[in-house]
Amino acid sequence: MKARVNRYFEYVLLGTLLCAGTVDAMADDSSSPAAPDTASPDAWHFTVGAGLFSLPKYPGASDRRFEPLPLLGASNGRYFIGTVPDAGIPLGLGAYLYRDSHWQVAALLSYDFIQPRDQSDDARLQGLGDIPRTGHAGLFGSYTLDWFSVHGSVLTDILGKHEGTVATLGVEGKYQPIDRLTLSAGPGLTWGSSQYNRTFYGVDAGQSARSGLPEYEPDAGVASVNFSVKANYRLSNRWGVGATVVASELRGDVGGSPIVEKKTQVTYGVFSSYRF
Repeated sequence: MKARVNRYFEYVLLGTLLCAGTVDAMADDSSSPAAPDTASPDAWHFTVGAGLFSLPKYPGASDRRFEPLPLLGASNGRYFIGTVPDAGIPLGLGAYLYRDSHWQVAALLSYDFIQPRDQSDDARLQGLGDIPRTGHAGLFGSYTLDWFSVHGSVLTDILGKHEGTVATLGVEGKYQPIDRLTLSAGPGLTWGSSQYNRTFYGVDAGQSARSGLPEYEPDAGVASVNFSVKANYRLSNRWGVGATVVASELRGDVGGSPIVEKKTQVTYGVFSSYRF
């Protein structure tokens, strides 16, 4: 059976990797949907692509699987829809509030088109119950100066489905050894509110009775830290390909959850994209 457990989190991760790779691969072309469009603000620009990744079955799992991920994006001036850069959103819509040659700040809305967790897909989750879909609102921003960039995002549940608030922060350095090839690497972290951490990593009394796992109530805090390495090659002004590896570690109360089998997680994959 194909796993659907904690799909929200894996799609956040994969969306971040794939979209960031596409941005890097198209960095020399300002009409990429994921980048500020200053050359033709009233024109539509589109990006389509796909990636194939190997990742844990769910955050904290010891077993792995392969997961395909599509990339769809469109922009017109300050408005965008599709995979959202820096926020790791596989599908959202929003608008840039401010942007120049260094800064980008945007507001967005998104929805869990994939159910965040289905307890039937992994023995470790039996008795914990499903987590329903919800909507999210948030902000994301980035600052870039030459080879250095920093980016962050904040997303919160706006439909009252107990998914809380999650924030990300990352730093990245880039190096171009030859024309068209960009290498990048850097650390990042994810912070979860108490509601976020308890919904996805906690075990209440009822869940404990059904699953046999001990009760567990994590507090707010850093959920994970990571380090990523990416290589992106721009085949042409429209085509780009790349590869990425991310090593992460579940930390603090999240890492101590009885749901977690393995704290250290590695995700890797390849992707391609086409802009028009």
